[in-house]
Amino acid sequence: MSQAVSTLLLRNLHDVFGEIEPVRRRAVIDEIFHEDAVFYDPNGGTNRGRDEIDRIAGVIKATHPDFQYHLLSPPEEVGDGGRVRWVSGALGKPPAYAGTDFIVARDGRIAAVYLFFDELP
Repeated sequence: MSQAVSTLLLRNLHDVFGEIEPVRRRAVIDEIFHEDAVFYDPNGGTNRGRDEIDRIAGVIKATHPDFQYHLLSPPEEVGDGGRVRWVSGALGKPPAYAGTDFIVARDGRIAAVYLFFDELP
């Protein structure tokens, strides 16, 4: 199923990295990521393939299971790429951190995700 870049950005943020339930997270990963997709984290990590993306998303979510992502601005698209700026934190509390996700899509699925941490607004 081919999806718009903006939709892929939002599903990656909320339904993959924001999802605590492993079965639901994996189903979305299988739907929106290419088998050979790559996730690059700002600490120099490179996670290749759906299994590794699933693993790292679970590790990240487990460090703060009550955190939720909130958009700072709507997703932006240029060609097969896009970005979305966000903050994350516990509901009702100030955000704990901020970031920007960049993706490159191929045939309506995510081929690469680049995560950058930003200063809190």
